[in-house]
Amino acid sequence: MRMDLQYFAQEKTEKATPKKRQETRKKGQVAKSSDINTAVILLLVFIFLFVYAEVPGEFMHHLFIKMYLHNTTMEMNVENVMSMFASLLSEIAIVLLPIMLVALLAGVIASMLQVSILFAPQAIKPKMSKINPIKGVKRIFSARALVELIKAFLKIILVGFAAFGIIWIYVDDLLHLALLNFRTGFYMVSWLTGIIGISCSLLLLILSVPDYIYQRYDHEKQIRMSKQDVKDEFKKMEGDPRIKSKRRQRAQEMATQRMMQEVPKADVVITNPTHYAIALRYDDQVMQAPTIIAKGTDYTALRMRQVAELNKITLVENKPLAQGLYDGAEIGQEVPEDLFRAVAEVLAYVYRLQRTQAT
Repeated sequence: MRMDLQYFAQEKTEKATPKKRQETRKKGQVAKSSDINTAVILLLVFIFLFVYAEVPGEFMHHLFIKMYLHNTTMEMNVENVMSMFASLLSEIAIVLLPIMLVALLAGVIASMLQVSILFAPQAIKPKMSKINPIKGVKRIFSARALVELIKAFLKIILVGFAAFGIIWIYVDDLLHLALLNFRTGFYMVSWLTGIIGISCSLLLLILSVPDYIYQRYDHEKQIRMSKQDVKDEFKKMEGDPRIKSKRRQRAQEMATQRMMQEVPKADVVITNPTHYAIALRYDDQVMQAPTIIAKGTDYTALRMRQVAELNKITLVENKPLAQGLYDGAEIGQEVPEDLFRAVAEVLAYVYRLQRTQAT
């Protein structure tokens, strides 16, 4: 029976806590589909190529002219060949740079859509377990690897059919390709390549949606916690001084806010005048003696005075009485008996003042 209880305690059946999610996110363990990244990159690159196709087309046109007309008369030596290749590489880099930048931007956008902004240096730390051959073999022959293999075959088949269908539609134009000049033929092939690329990218994007759903499910399954893990984490958080400090601060803020809501109900606020403030209320119908409904020191006392002035509550400066009330009773308690007389004199003064102002 004890073994059964231990098994159920260790079985990971509970959803991950916010703290566990934050820790796994710091390690780079997030629900992310690489298929979405691939599909978005391909889609944006091919859309960009529709606009940009003229630039590489003109480049290739001038390149062929340069290679077959100008470079054929060039003296073939080491310096000339190196200069030619350096010039060619720089021109190719300039032409391809915008395409690479679009691919980079598309990858960043796709990643941010899935995991928002994430900086996880722990994910790129070298780990010996990653080069463990035994674990590598287990990953190759795992159920996850089988799922990835099936996905790859499915994508190849569907993308192949989509590309073949588009080519079949434009087969007549392709058969007349040899009759066209270089520039017209290049633009036709570029346009057809773009159509195939965008169609296949959209297909891959549709196929990536189930993969993303599966990745989220698998991620939630991987970060599940046992009941014992949840209990241990709760105990650890309870013992964290920072957590305790934040809770005390929050509790103090809430208590102060409740006190401020009580100050407008007071008959008088007795001050020190700067260090202490005590709000008193007396209703002879329900109270046997005046009651302290709020009290505070320093900043809290300042806020109490401000609230009292805003609500036209009388402020009375009496240093000994203020300190005596602050030390002698808590909020919600009646004033101590030894201070009855002093408090009665203050309330009598307040009531006379209110009658004077009323007349």
